[in-house]
Amino acid sequence: MKKPGEINSSLPDLLTGILIFGAVAEFIPVWFVNDKAGYTIGLTIGIVTAMFVAWQMAWSLDRAFGYDEETATKRLQKNSALRYGIQLVVLGILMITEVGNPLSAFLGMWSLKVAAYTAPFTHKLFRR
Repeated sequence: MKKPGEINSSLPDLLTGILIFGAVAEFIPVWFVNDKAGYTIGLTIGIVTAMFVAWQMAWSLDRAFGYDEETATKRLQKNSALRYGIQLVVLGILMITEVGNPLSAFLGMWSLKVAAYTAPFTHKLFRR
């Protein structure tokens, strides 16, 4: 059983996968875009958002285990909606302010999905 305040064991694997994907997404496509600064800023914002979403997901899952099934389900649904809302707000701010490229930010946010699928590989690679 996990102690209170102890980090979720899958979170470091997700964060590592997000960073690896971010590095690949930065150094390969950046040569093919016209607005290199906008691409990099958008991607960085997306990566940071993905890392926050991964942390918030681990946090909400840890908190849900202390409740009965119905309450845990409601809390998890609320936190899931909060995560999607945060991502939409970040993309909306980028679209309005044009500080960074919203498409590259979306690519950065998708790094969480890629990291989730590659987590078994990163776990084996870094935890020998």
